[in-house]
Amino acid sequence: MNSLSQYACHHLAELLEGFGLSAAAPLSNWINGELVAGEGEAITLINPATGEALVSYRDAGAGLIERATQAAQRGQREWMALTASERGRRMNAAIRGLEGHEEALAQLESVVAGKPILDCRAEVGKVREMFEYYAGWCDKQHGEVIPVPTSHLNYVRHVPYGVVGQITPWNAPMFTCAWQLAPAIAAGNGVVLKPSELTPFTSVVIAKQLESGGLSKGLINIVNGLGKTTGAALTDHPAISKLVFVGSPQSGRMIAEAGARRLVPSVLELGGKSANIVFADAKLDEAVAGAQAAIFAAAGQSCVAGSRLLIERSVFEQVTSRLARAAEQIAVGLPSDEATRMGPLQNHRQFEQVTRMIEAAKAAGARVLTGGKRPEGLPDEAQGYFIAPTVLVDVTPDMEIAQQEVFGPVLVAMAFDGEGQATQLANETRFGLAGAVWSQDVARAHRVAGQLRAGTVWINSYKAISVMSPFGGFGDSGFGRSSGLDGLREYTVPQSVWVETAPEASVAFGYGSGVG
Repeated sequence: MNSLSQYACHHLAELLEGFGLSAAAPLSNWINGELVAGEGEAITLINPATGEALVSYRDAGAGLIERATQAAQRGQREWMALTASERGRRMNAAIRGLEGHEEALAQLESVVAGKPILDCRAEVGKVREMFEYYAGWCDKQHGEVIPVPTSHLNYVRHVPYGVVGQITPWNAPMFTCAWQLAPAIAAGNGVVLKPSELTPFTSVVIAKQLESGGLSKGLINIVNGLGKTTGAALTDHPAISKLVFVGSPQSGRMIAEAGARRLVPSVLELGGKSANIVFADAKLDEAVAGAQAAIFAAAGQSCVAGSRLLIERSVFEQVTSRLARAAEQIAVGLPSDEATRMGPLQNHRQFEQVTRMIEAAKAAGARVLTGGKRPEGLPDEAQGYFIAPTVLVDVTPDMEIAQQEVFGPVLVAMAFDGEGQATQLANETRFGLAGAVWSQDVARAHRVAGQLRAGTVWINSYKAISVMSPFGGFGDSGFGRSSGLDGLREYTVPQSVWVETAPEASVAFGYGSGVG
């Protein structure tokens, strides 16, 4: 084990001990207000920066899923016994459980997920933002009165499902944990959440600290383990009334099928192949900077990454050459380095997949303007999953690299002639998560944005996301919405209540008028 690996293991052990997770045999689950060790096989985490082992923990297994769902049922009943205003006050108080722990939480995420520490600090702030926003919704989930054509008073309430099962990904475990937990409990549900087995710890810490701040015991439960064991036990458990999944389309299909077998609804936030459209009249300095951030932030491991850059032909060479030069200036390095802007890929499997897709694109005729290999200038100990920011040209729309999500720092650039071809190319994929339009022609920008089949569209911007605004996609990018009021509504069921008001009520046989 090299010195860098030794330091990372020691640092991780200190962080785990600081949160009470026990580094020697990590207590990798949070169930009914207690840290609990898994009961299954050992899972070894690999340091993305070095490629060497960090720590091992045990798969939770079906037994802990049973304990977690029972705890969530009890916690949900206690939570719903409170007034809506009190639930809001407790959510606001709960976030204070993270105060004083922000830096340690960011460090924990950075070590395990391989994300630059600057990015992780920003995401800790997002956790607070999400809980504060949804705390404000607790006592504002108003129903409505329907003017039915009978003597009844008919009103509609939004009631919680009960216990929901959530599965979050390895690319942004801390962010997506809060992104899903906050609306679920604001709507009145209990939660059993399974993070990716590759990034288990920050979700446990978040749940533990939130409960220390005032959330009901058992309301939030975190179970860690493999998809084929712990994940399958969660999706198949009869106490789970709704499934929420963030991850790949392949896994999303399995989640939806598991829910369909039990007639349980699901929300799927899946992958993307987002089109970033640059017209010749755009402010090119801003467009190049936006395109760079759209794909290379988080090493391209983002569902909304702007992985397809569509450029009007008259400025194609100018934009791609500028983008290649800018990509070569990105500080790629160790996640712990304050100067690092792009770190490694999170795991070996993803590294192999990205490498394979780059080689396949080259074999199909694509040309590498920059990148496509391991970056130069890294420390000798940094033998992990690094790929330099990559720009590919001479790409045709039928290539795999233009159709399938890479989930790495790989940008494909294609030229277009006119609005019609731009929107056609943008929509020539089964994904529909996000997209962007760069143009100073306001009418055209709105016109093209309106033709994009994408759940989120930016104009002269990219990756602006707020908890206040709905987020989700079309097609292979999934269905349902996260965040905003739409995200809150995903966690409730409309209940229609009919109250007879006539002095002498009559009951119709069948679907009668019901008029007294």
